[in-house]
Amino acid sequence: MKVFISADIEGTAGIAHWDEAERTHADWAEFRALMTAEVVAACEGARAAGATEVVVKDAHDSGRNLILDRLPDYVRIVRGWSGHPDAMMFGLDAGFAAAIYTGYHSKAGSEDNPLAHTSTMRISRLLLNGEVASEFTVNALCAAGYGVPSVFLAGDAGICSQARAMVPGLKSVETLEGKGRSTTSISPAWSRRLIREGVAEALSGDFAQVLPRRAERYEVVIEFNNPTDAYRAGWYPGAYAHGPRAVAFKHADFAEILRALVFLKA
Repeated sequence: MKVFISADIEGTAGIAHWDEAERTHADWAEFRALMTAEVVAACEGARAAGATEVVVKDAHDSGRNLILDRLPDYVRIVRGWSGHPDAMMFGLDAGFAAAIYTGYHSKAGSEDNPLAHTSTMRISRLLLNGEVASEFTVNALCAAGYGVPSVFLAGDAGICSQARAMVPGLKSVETLEGKGRSTTSISPAWSRRLIREGVAEALSGDFAQVLPRRAERYEVVIEFNNPTDAYRAGWYPGAYAHGPRAVAFKHADFAEILRALVFLKA
């Protein structure tokens, strides 16, 4: 059994400020260690459930956050950014049994995490078929395109609630809850224990049908903070204006939505 983990940091237990997520700031060293520890806990849970191999995509910022020497010996790690449309899910294919998400955070426009965003801080909201979408929304549909179910997520309370609604049967661990510029979090040790147990439970059950519902056609709308970003994105073939600061793109194949996003949000 091969398991894929997409690892972010803004939903890691204890995080509260952008300084803790920025590699150029001294606070990042502590939180890259906490991010790594949550990934290791997920790996251990997968192993306990019978996983023979785990592939981890370091999916935050530079893609070079995890402390590699702390990863178990059955793990392969994908670092940096290839430019492939799968982005935070790069390395995934149809040979994986399940996808897992750690350190995930609420979508742009949400008040559930002071670090809430979607992909880039230039985006005020990203909508998919009229619903405000998160990075998890996009990534779970990416996994579903390979026939891979998304079975577990750890992150803030907002993204956990959204993920459970989108993928019935998905198990989650709520690491923190945001209020204004503050967060209330469980302890890192508590988070790691729940992640380890939650992943093992998720992978030990009947999870083959834990897939998000796919649409016959997709429309993605990106609302930018700055109208000049929308003007630039509007030059992508097939893109069209969707208001003074927004650009949209439609396609029946979600893989084409992923391809468009590479260029629309660049």
